[in-house]
Amino acid sequence: MGYDVLTSYDAGQANQGIPDDEVLAFAIQHERAVITLNRDDFIELHRSGIPHQGIIICKTDRDYSGQAQALHSYLLFRAKQQSGGNVSRSQGFE
Repeated sequence: MGYDVLTSYDAGQANQGIPDDEVLAFAIQHERAVITLNRDDFIELHRSGIPHQGIIICKTDRDYSGQAQALHSYLLFRAKQQSGGNVSRSQGFE
């Protein structure tokens, strides 16, 4: 789909019980959004006012492919809205 994704596994942070605020701090430091299933804690972090690049909260179902497609469709829709309908592949969208 053309996105630059860094998983917690790839970042060497998977299954380590890292506190949510540290996960968000890592994302902020690396100018990345967080995609999470942890709704309550990340909503609380967002409401704390810490500036961040984005927090995307997914449902807890295991249809990861379907969730990726839904997120891609939403991002494409938003990019088209913001650009007046002109989105190219160079902007990371198909």
